[in-house]
Amino acid sequence: MEISYLGQACFKITGKKISILTDPYNPEMLGLTLPKQEADVVTVSHNHGDHNYLDIMKGEYLLLDSPGEYEVKESEFTGIFAAHDDKGGSERGMVTIFSFSVDDLKICHLGDLGTELTSEQLDKVDGVDILLIPVGGHYTIDAKTAVKVISQIEPKIVIPMHYRAGKMEVLAPVSDFLHEMAVNPTPQDKLKIQAKDLPDELEVIVLK
Repeated sequence: MEISYLGQACFKITGKKISILTDPYNPEMLGLTLPKQEADVVTVSHNHGDHNYLDIMKGEYLLLDSPGEYEVKESEFTGIFAAHDDKGGSERGMVTIFSFSVDDLKICHLGDLGTELTSEQLDKVDGVDILLIPVGGHYTIDAKTAVKVISQIEPKIVIPMHYRAGKMEVLAPVSDFLHEMAVNPTPQDKLKIQAKDLPDELEVIVLK
């Protein structure tokens, strides 16, 4: 499996039998570059222009944008309602967390999560290998809360997202999160991994 980071909360995940794009954004809105994309499945955590820009897509794809359980090309997807803020969604509404399996690896994309997870949500994301987590604050959880959520989920690998880049100067830089985690990884172009390669202890990976 290969994971590439395209900015904000957008990742391209390519497995042996399926390709997935998460939260495509309007490049003009963010001041970032995002070429046209193709994928079998597109997940959208919520309907904001920096997460649901489907005009970027070409070809046919299946859109998943709500809670539920789905199976596509031998991969299982679970969409889970979560709050976009720390007040039960009363300020920014709700988002959908997506947990899915690809090539015997379980990935969780937290979207614009705004608070720690409930016990019910944790039950639904149990066994996560790779966690894609927002860390920039302001619209989502910040670095300190991200560390707490990581402790709740206990993944093998953490990849931060939704931090300062392009026009999103209101977000904190990824360095704030790395400081909280007390790590300083060298950014990678992409992550290529198999289930047998998962680390024994938690590893933080920053993708360019």
